[in-house]
Amino acid sequence: MANILFYILSAMAVGAALMMLLAKNPVKSILWLIVVFFAISGHYILLNAQFLAIVNIIVYAGAIMVLFLFVVMLMNLNAETEPVKNYRLRLIGLISGGCLFLVLLSAFMTMQNSNPVLMKTGEAGLIGKLGKTLFTNYVLPFEISSVLFLSAMIGAV
Repeated sequence: MANILFYILSAMAVGAALMMLLAKNPVKSILWLIVVFFAISGHYILLNAQFLAIVNIIVYAGAIMVLFLFVVMLMNLNAETEPVKNYRLRLIGLISGGCLFLVLLSAFMTMQNSNPVLMKTGEAGLIGKLGKTLFTNYVLPFEISSVLFLSAMIGAV
């Protein structure tokens, strides 16, 4: 069951990433990126890292992507005001993409068969374990950072 869910989430993430890249409208591209973030959060849940999944949804899909959406909508991008793209920029982009492809290809070719990640094992990503560790071993740095955030908020106001 977990393998089927993994393949569904992977297909959803790859498909939404391709749609994000191929979308002509920037608003639709941002919405597809939000779908990618939700699929990645599903992968985090499969790996028993609930805290990362929740933070990914709240911070990335909830806050940052909404800000991106507002910025794109407020910029009022028009096709006639867009500068003409130079052929040299396209050539540089093609060369950079090819170099990235070669680096990824060489990394995959040299990768050895390693042990797969075991799903739903251990307590490393559980919220209860994280909270217990945070409020027992690291309570002083946590409180210092909360005072620092409070002073930053007061300074911003």
